[in-house]
Amino acid sequence: MKKLIFKKITKDISLFFLITIVSISVIIWIIQAVNFLDLISEDGHGLKVYFLYTLFSLPKIISKILPFIFMISIFYIIIKYELNNELIIYWINGITKLNFVNTLVKISFLYFLLQVLLTTIVVPYTLDKGRSFFRSSDVDLFSSIIKQKKFIDGVKDLTIFVEKKENNLLKNIIIKEKISKDKSQIIVAQSGKILTEKDSSKKIILNKGKIINTENNNQNIINFSIFNLDLSKFNPQTITQPKVQEISSLNLIKCLKLIKEFRKKDSVTNSKLFFIGCDVEIIDAISEEFLKRFFSPVFIILIGLSSSLIIMSSKNESSYRIKNIFYFCLGIFFIIVSELSLRYSGTEINNLIIHFLIPLSFFVLIYLYIYLNNPKLRRN
Repeated sequence: MKKLIFKKITKDISLFFLITIVSISVIIWIIQAVNFLDLISEDGHGLKVYFLYTLFSLPKIISKILPFIFMISIFYIIIKYELNNELIIYWINGITKLNFVNTLVKISFLYFLLQVLLTTIVVPYTLDKGRSFFRSSDVDLFSSIIKQKKFIDGVKDLTIFVEKKENNLLKNIIIKEKISKDKSQIIVAQSGKILTEKDSSKKIILNKGKIINTENNNQNIINFSIFNLDLSKFNPQTITQPKVQEISSLNLIKCLKLIKEFRKKDSVTNSKLFFIGCDVEIIDAISEEFLKRFFSPVFIILIGLSSSLIIMSSKNESSYRIKNIFYFCLGIFFIIVSELSLRYSGTEINNLIIHFLIPLSFFVLIYLYIYLNNPKLRRN
């Protein structure tokens, strides 16, 4: 009977959690996707790249809100049970409040494993996969980023000004290309056309103009009647190099090990690139990411325990709502602490121990409070 009762609460919490996290994640994803529209309007990427990039950001959204949604789920289900007098079923069947709390801790451990799976494997992979679409993407909607009477610099080392634009036909064009630090090229043309054919979609045909080459303050002017400007060599301004959060967990651990060994040999040099994304200069960001993936999920177990405190009060008490608000704020406090503690921790063993001891200490204190308020494991 006890197993059936605990299966029910596990099912109810999981169902509410699933519905809530999917709903909120989709809402956040849509809002974020709207912000990413600049990838098309300014950077010139296609709809396919835009959609895939935003889609692969969804696991990160889920991992970010998971602790909060888990806390909300426990609060909602237990308060619902209390208001519907369903908790009495537990006490009648010989289940103590401590037994109940232990079950919630076990449920919290399952969500802890889910969060670890997300932060260590799924999120880094999907973020890197999303970034890979930029690496393999050309500016396939070049015509869409060109606006008349505006200087457009959404493509690296290239600035374009067009006085008038009708479909793919351009008039009075100025194009500046930065070739190197001391070398640049300015193209002025009366008219032009962006080719839309599949085999030549990365070209602009310019008519009647001049090419002004500048190198070390020396200029060379060339007149032309027709000039083909190849756009395939230009890349959008979008960052294509992997960020720390996009590095796989194995490479992250490898990076920390390399930096640690390097610092033992050379404590003076502050700059050393081992591989893309692994640099001594960003050791703080790498350390924070390591803790975020492997240690921060522990706070979910603490959040589950603190949320279970609401069974310590009854709806018949005058302070029932005030206590629930306090317990809710306590859960929010732990979520904030889990984020803030990342910024003040490092890779040294002492710092790692401190970061782990924070949730462990609170867990012991709360569990002792629950136990001491049930010295005889009495029922409600």
